Amino acid sequence: MKIHYETDRFILRDFEAQDSKGIFALDSDPLVHKYLGNNPLTHISQAEDVIAMIQAQYEKNGIGRWAVIEKDTGEFMGWSGLKYEENLRSEFTYYDLGFRFKPKFWGKGLATETALLSLKHGFDVMGLDTICAAADVENLASNAVIKKVGLQFKELFYYEGIPVNWFELKRVNWSSENVVTNPRK
Repeated sequence: MKIHYETDRFILRDFEAQDSKGIFALDSDPLVHKYLGNNPLTHISQAEDVIAMIQAQYEKNGIGRWAVIEKDTGEFMGWSGLKYEENLRSEFTYYDLGFRFKPKFWGKGLATETALLSLKHGFDVMGLDTICAAADVENLASNAVIKKVGLQFKELFYYEGIPVNWFELKRVNWSSENVVTNPRK
């Protein structure tokens, strides 16, 4: 098991095959998919495919989303992290910051904490120059987290006819001074 970061509340680690039940619980929930095209998973095999895709990203790109595991209980809470995005913006590729949690974990600061650790990893460990994020304009919570962790709104674009806010953060504008973490390297 490759653990990247550990806090008092959670562990950020690479996805493993046994996370398929957690992914299915997360991505079969219509609330979770409200701003993701309203297309929740319907079978556990789809969750297994998601994990295989993420693991392939680790191999190909050296990065992919991380599982977020509640430290006290071992429960799969959701995922967070960076990935090398090659499909969302047809005109370019980029490193994307993203997060997704089960509704019972919403409003507890997890998206903010894990996003900050992801930014720290991207800038301080990977040496990236720019990290981007995109969020449906109507997803107010995700837009708020993205702004809170320091990404700046750059433009509005459309993905499959849906208006999406585009954000960027440059390394020169990043400081990891306030990110508290116990890295596991």
